[in-house]
Amino acid sequence: MRKIPLRRCLGCYESKPKKDLCRIVKQADGKIFIDKTGKINGRGAYICYNIQCLEKAKKLKRLEKEFSSEISDEVYESLGRDILGE
Repeated sequence: MRKIPLRRCLGCYESKPKKDLCRIVKQADGKIFIDKTGKINGRGAYICYNIQCLEKAKKLKRLEKEFSSEISDEVYESLGRDILGE
């Protein structure tokens, strides 16, 4: 039987299967974006496909703490569109 990798959501802090979460990547050059493949090199952080989790992570600045850098509103808007399926 194959082990299912679990990751923790930055919004609700629940551990869920990796495929059920949205991956956000920070590359070495400081660029932050959504990784739809889950295989791009860089530091990864995960968040549920739930707008409440995104709002909580933004309010508590969990992405900033995870990546040790400032996160622009464009990244949050992109995440919001991705979560809502637009």
